[in-house]
Amino acid sequence: NAICSTDGLWSCVGTLPEAHSSYAVLSVHCAPSRAGHGRIVSGGGDNCINVYREETLLSSSSSTSSTDSSSNKNTLDTPQFALDAVADEAHDGDVNDVRWHPIDGTMLVSCGDDGAVKIWRYIRGG
Repeated sequence: NAICSTDGLWSCVGTLPEAHSSYAVLSVHCAPSRAGHGRIVSGGGDNCINVYREETLLSSSSSTSSTDSSSNKNTLDTPQFALDAVADEAHDGDVNDVRWHPIDGTMLVSCGDDGAVKIWRYIRGG
């Protein structure tokens, strides 16, 4: 499928792997470029928050990745993502929205059907 605009054509070039199984995806947000890590976060009807890491060409062969929708093959211009982290039962009910902090790429905020607004911080393992 493609979406026409006044000066070009938008085409789906991939999908996020394991995006909330058979539950609805209710929110998706990309980290700001200044975060420097290229992650995407999603919230869904499974009460979970998923964080996806953009893969480099060298590491994408060993992980679940997005595929070109027309040929079902990985291509050089297709962004590749892998499930990086999951917050199971992040809320007591659907996760309705997730957003990266506009400056600090280690922080997320989420809200859910439970009425809670939660702030999350990523701490790199070592």
